[in-house]
Amino acid sequence: MESALILKDLLKLGDRLDHFPWQPFHEGVEIYRLYEDGTQGSSAALLRYQPGASVPTHGHPGFEHIFVLSGSQTDANGTHEAGTLVINPPQTSHSVASATGCIVLAIWEKPVELWS
Repeated sequence: MESALILKDLLKLGDRLDHFPWQPFHEGVEIYRLYEDGTQGSSAALLRYQPGASVPTHGHPGFEHIFVLSGSQTDANGTHEAGTLVINPPQTSHSVASATGCIVLAIWEKPVELWS
């Protein structure tokens, strides 16, 4: 049986970013996966964008929840500052960029469809 994953003080992550095993995700963006089922189910991760980094257009077959923990990120709906929750409904697509850099908590109902 796995134990619970507990992340305290999410809004203060900037003080301990190096404690997470970040992995490359996209140029200028790193990921720390919190959970995933490995096939078709839900997953969650922290994403860390360097200033000026972006993720190209991608699709969401299920809900996507983005909670901006620090900095800001921009998508077709505007610029979202720390403390903002963005919920993208199923069957939507978008690209994301961060001019200043940011950290977000992302929760996906279904796997993201990455397009090239």
